[in-house]
Amino acid sequence: MARAWVFADDLDTDQIVPGRYAPFMVGQDKFHLYAFCDARPGFAREAQPGDVLVGGENFGCGSSREYAVAALKKLGIGGIVAKSFARIFYRNCINLGIPVLDSAEAVSLARDGD
Repeated sequence: MARAWVFADDLDTDQIVPGRYAPFMVGQDKFHLYAFCDARPGFAREAQPGDVLVGGENFGCGSSREYAVAALKKLGIGGIVAKSFARIFYRNCINLGIPVLDSAEAVSLARDGD
């Protein structure tokens, strides 16, 4: 069963996949295994296809690393709900087929593990 993973405001792409684990550093077949390795250890191991990320303001800010979104796609993340998104991150999600929804109301109702 899918679950919600709740994150705070200003979650940047370096927290999603740190630069030291970029595909050109560790390979196309492994970079997704480092998703949230510093910010939320165990995420890549525990996340299941269909899980939803929930965030606050400015989700996906920072560098325009498309591989941050690609890692979430490889893990099977079903969608992302946030109060707001960084513009480039939002477009990368659309481009790679991850549904995104900006809804402060939905975020206020979500709890980690829902």
